[in-house]
Order: sequence, then structure tokens, then C-alpha cells
Amino acid sequence: MRFESLAIHAGQEPDPLTGAVVPPIYQTSTYKQDGVGGTRGGYEYSRTANPTRKALEECLAALETGTAAFAFASGMAAEDCLLRTLCRPGDHVLIPADAYGGTFRLFAKVLTNWGISYDTVPQTDLEAVRDALKNRETKLVWAETPTNPLLSVVDLEALAGVAHEAGALLVADNTFASPYLQRPLELGADVVAHSTTKYIGGHSDVVGGALLTNDEELDAAFAFLQNGAGAVPGPFDAYLTMRGLKTLAVRMDRHCANAARVADMLAGHPAVSRVFYPGLPEHPGHKTAATQMRAFGGMVSFRVAAGAARAVEVCGRTRLFTLGESLGGVESLIEHPARMTHASVTGSPLEVPADLVRLSVGIEDADDLLDDLSQALS
Repeated sequence: MRFESLAIHAGQEPDPLTGAVVPPIYQTSTYKQDGVGGTRGGYEYSRTANPTRKALEECLAALETGTAAFAFASGMAAEDCLLRTLCRPGDHVLIPADAYGGTFRLFAKVLTNWGISYDTVPQTDLEAVRDALKNRETKLVWAETPTNPLLSVVDLEALAGVAHEAGALLVADNTFASPYLQRPLELGADVVAHSTTKYIGGHSDVVGGALLTNDEELDAAFAFLQNGAGAVPGPFDAYLTMRGLKTLAVRMDRHCANAARVADMLAGHPAVSRVFYPGLPEHPGHKTAATQMRAFGGMVSFRVAAGAARAVEVCGRTRLFTLGESLGGVESLIEHPARMTHASVTGSPLEVPADLVRLSVGIEDADDLLDDLSQALS
């Protein structure tokens, strides 16, 4: 089946007992056993496995062309599981020079206390990555593409080659693209990470995360810690995420179309000094994005010509764009990264420009969105 059909049917066969076309929400913590150790379908305790979560995981694996998927209570819980599974004290990791603030915080404030070291490197510069890998033995390369919030685009196939040459694993955060636009496992990544809170959930009503692989050894290791640490989503959260997956394709088409129009308008606006959007021909990663992505995504960032104070003012002047963190919902959001989502990188090499504004372009009428931004910038 193709993507749109898999999103609706993978892992989601009609209920064999009642014929319900939507998988039931198995709101239970435990399961009756048919004698000691005689579990039905392997279910004994919902931290270990739950049928609703299993349906979500099967659907995610199918969409990312992985052999297994593991759902978590948040994107950061997924990252934590991955890093504690793959890394040990003394190991070293490369992260993007413009990584997501939460990822940077996890490395800088949490994992360094556990003996994990990291360096930042601009991953669009493959020679810089290669040099960094030569300088120090590295366990894994953590990639985002497009990045948050500067929307840099990394050539995943080339980066996988560089990482594997050095004996490192490649992990790709695919949150901004979603599996509809980009499938990193097919481009050589060893693991894909998602904040399913964003485009996969798609309605700003559930928090979640996921890891996906096509390696049996990694599958077993992630399954062990997913159960052992227990940062799993409840069945209702799994249901909400799965509901979002059903419309992912049609939503992403609209997100991308609206974002393209917003980026074009901003690129010609006198109050804007620079626009970050892979769909613009002048974007340095445009050709790479056109090759490895189905379309260019729904995220747009821009710098306000009049400076930081004016950027903050613009964020407060929109009426249709809601001032708020997160992204990927059907409603459009606006935020000031330096003071909001990326405040944790202030004073670090990853610090973002103070005049930067980030948009999560929703699926409203595009003309209404353009009108709103125009009046906020006027």
C-alpha cells in the first residue's frame, strides 16, 4: 500500500470482536492470564505492551519503512531512551550547530553529568563533519533536517556515508519533515526520532515521541529500555496520535502549500531582512531538499529588519497566528525562539538571532494568513 493508505490501515484492522473500524482504546493497566504465565497475545502489563499503543507503533513503522517503532510519552523521552541505550560514560556525540534547544539542553545539562560529551558542527558542511569525526572517536551523529529554527537542510545520504565511514551511527530527527515528506531510514540513517506531538499528532492535543529502526539488535535494545524505564504513552494518547496519522498526508499538503505562499510574501516584504525556507530557490539547501523531500514543509522562519524589539512586537501583533510554542498543528503559531523555544541555548554556540521569528504555518485559508502577517509587519 502507498503512504496515504498505510496511514489509515497499517496496524488498524477492524476489531475482530465487534467489527469496529477504529481500534479500541484499551484503557487498562493489566490483563487476565490464563494460568500462571499464560498471557493472551503477550499482554501482561500496559507499561510493557498495550494493544492501542501496538497499533500506533505498527502504523509508524510502516510509514517510516522501519521494522519496528517505539512510542514514548514525549519526544524528549524518546531521545533520552535512545541516548541511554546507545551511549555509555565516556562516549562522544556530534550534534548540529543549530540543534533544537531541548536536544541541546539534554546534552549540555543532563548527559554531560553522566559522562557523555558532545561537540557541535554545521552538518551542511560535510568536510567539517569528517574533520570532527577524525579528531575524536564518536559514537553517533545526531542530525536534524530541516533544523529548528533555522531550517538548514542536511544531505542525509551523504552524512550517513561520512558517519558510517568513521564507525558512528546516524540518528535523524524527522519531526519537521514527518514521514510523509522524508524517510531517513531509506537514506541511510540508523535510527529515526520524532516528536509525535507535532505533525504526526497534528491537532495540538497530545504529547508523544517515537523511535524507529530497521535493525533487529537496536529494536531489542530500545524495547528493553522502553519497558525498563517506562516513559510510555497512555492508550488514549496513542489513540489521539493514531487519529492524527490518518490525515497526515492531506494536512501536510496544505501545510506545505500555505508555507510556500507565506515564504514568498515574506521574501519580498521590506520589513523582513531574511527568510529561512527550503522551498525558496535562494535557500542554500534548496536542491538537497528537493531531492530527499516530497515537499518543503510547513515551517518558516524570518529575521525582522528593525531588530529584536520589533521582532518581539511582531509576535504580539498577529491575530490569526497564535503566540505559542510547539508546531505542526492545524492552527498557525508564531514565536520568538530566542526568548521561547530556544532560550536554553542563550550564551552558547547555538544561540539564535534575537531578531528571528519562527512560524508554524497551519491549514487555514492562505490569504487570511498573509493578511495577518502583513498587518503585524506594517
